[in-house]
Amino acid sequence: MAKDFIKIGGAREHNLKNLTLEIPRDKLVVITGLSGSGKSSLAFDTVFAEGQRKYVESLSAYARQFLDQLQKPEVDYIEGLSPAIAIEQRSAGANPRSTIATTTEIYDYLRLLFCHVGQPHCPVTGEPISQRTTSQIVDQLLAYPPKSRLILLAPVVQGEKGEFRDVIERLGREGFVRARVDGQFVELSANLRVQLEPKAAHTIEAVVDRLIVDDKIRVRLSDSVETALKWGGGQLIALHQPPASQADHWIEEGLSNRLHSPATGKSYEPLTPKHFSFNAPFGACSVCHGLGQKLVFDEGLIVPDPEKSLEQGAIAAWRRGGKRMVVYYKSMLRAVAGHYGQSLEAAYRSLPESFQRVLMWGSGEEQIEFQFWRAGKLSKVTRSFEGVVPNLQRLYQESESEFTRNRLKALMSPQLCDVCGGRRLKPEILAVTLGQGMPADATAGMTGGQGTPRKIPGLSIMDVCGLSIDEAAEFFGGLELTEFQRAIAGDLIREIMARLQFLRDVGLGYLTLDRESGTLSGGEAQRIRLATQIGAGLVGVLYILDEPSIGLHQRDNERLLGTLEGLRDAGNSVLVVEHDEETIRRADYIIDLGPGAGVHGGEVVAAGVPAAGGAVDTDSQTADQTLGRSRLARGAGSQRKQPQGDRCSHPAGRDDMCDRGERFREEHAG
Repeated sequence: MAKDFIKIGGAREHNLKNLTLEIPRDKLVVITGLSGSGKSSLAFDTVFAEGQRKYVESLSAYARQFLDQLQKPEVDYIEGLSPAIAIEQRSAGANPRSTIATTTEIYDYLRLLFCHVGQPHCPVTGEPISQRTTSQIVDQLLAYPPKSRLILLAPVVQGEKGEFRDVIERLGREGFVRARVDGQFVELSANLRVQLEPKAAHTIEAVVDRLIVDDKIRVRLSDSVETALKWGGGQLIALHQPPASQADHWIEEGLSNRLHSPATGKSYEPLTPKHFSFNAPFGACSVCHGLGQKLVFDEGLIVPDPEKSLEQGAIAAWRRGGKRMVVYYKSMLRAVAGHYGQSLEAAYRSLPESFQRVLMWGSGEEQIEFQFWRAGKLSKVTRSFEGVVPNLQRLYQESESEFTRNRLKALMSPQLCDVCGGRRLKPEILAVTLGQGMPADATAGMTGGQGTPRKIPGLSIMDVCGLSIDEAAEFFGGLELTEFQRAIAGDLIREIMARLQFLRDVGLGYLTLDRESGTLSGGEAQRIRLATQIGAGLVGVLYILDEPSIGLHQRDNERLLGTLEGLRDAGNSVLVVEHDEETIRRADYIIDLGPGAGVHGGEVVAAGVPAAGGAVDTDSQTADQTLGRSRLARGAGSQRKQPQGDRCSHPAGRDDMCDRGERFREEHAG
């Protein structure tokens, strides 16, 4: 019946010779044969192409306009197809923002996990910080001694330059009677004009309420706190005066319903999952924009041949461009060399390091006399020398020519971001941690206020991504959480552990989660996509894979086969193009194409259920190899030089290798 088989009739794609065959559904089917015999033409260019085409045609006309138009393969008919997913052996894209964690969606669960149960710390001092609710702030204010005087202030302007007439007038219109301007209380009467120096920094705080601490003021205090937090952008300042204190003795305390560091007085936005994404401006490092590295001008590319002299054009970047610019740059180099008493004829390598530093980065405050010809007249200018690198940086930023910017990019090389240390996120996001361990590089690239590394316990989200898949599974397996945290994060950790286990099952436990997708081999990228599909948990799908066992150790190959059988047992059809002997032996059904390659292939040599030896018992090279009856035939006229003597000339201890080599030659001699 069609529901039990995929029926193919008249397949003529590429070198296929009008194939007609049936492929059982819900089985692990291996297509094997010589390289070039038509395996991929049958699996990908025929079965998958037709399955995708039929699926796209089932969509609406509006949806189809966003998808590529697929060409119908050269086949008369294919019946019994399921929605097909091809997991080919191709390298992943070169997008530097794509990592193993993002590809497998592990990073999405990590963002949720760190957002809800991560412990924030002050990025400067490393001290834990927390977020308070309005009720907690009210309780803290009511905890002051009874009869204490209390003033609530809402910071409207903090350390900004300007006259702020509009701000003061707005406070008066909104009903505020008083304000504290630069530490002095003023009345906001209708006729009062507060004169502020426009070039100085000012702080303006609106007086929201003045109270006496008592149990009866909770309702009024709650309203005042909410008003102060609203006007202060989540911050308020509480001035309280204990009973029997001097009239001018006030104790000031900053409070916030945002993440607030008491040590620095700085507040941070409430954490959301978007703050942990290096692809969003909310969390990405402000310097490298989430890439972890930045392009900088490389002195080795600016001076590609240090054996050349300045006269010969050692600074290659200044030898390009119009004739007038080349003459201009050459006159500058002549003036700088003359000022420091250096020769233009000497090789760049032989110049003193201090002079090379001046050439690259400028003379600083030291003035140099330059001479230029302008309108036929010689003019003199005395100023500091800008330097080659600052000149190129300025040109790169100011130029609107794409050609010029691309030319300058050839002189740049990627380097780790010196702000985030290559960890892509802002310091306050990297200061949110889980666990109690102290990673070796937890403070890499980031220092505290005194230039000393911060000591923040636990692992940040990028520290977790820096672990290998095996190490990450061990970390989450031993993560200690409170009952409340476990109620929140239990499902998230289960999803993360499941995906990590999928990756381990396909033999990728050695990869780190922050490994860029573009650096993976074709086999690694294919197995990652396979692990992603396993995590999707789809049923009734036709999976088509291209030699997934390439590059795997035999131990990991066994785990991969278990994964493929798990896909089959879940109710999917698995079609594998493969040469691996163990995969062929474990298949439920084998299709052997051949008998040769290219124009000599494209035929079904054998198809059926494997025999006891693990292959279809027929006259084909695949069956001969798998059943142990193969003899490798040499081409006519070929000759092989026979080894001289009974033993190879290997160092002591290599006799076993010699024995195996001799047995191989005897068994496969033509």
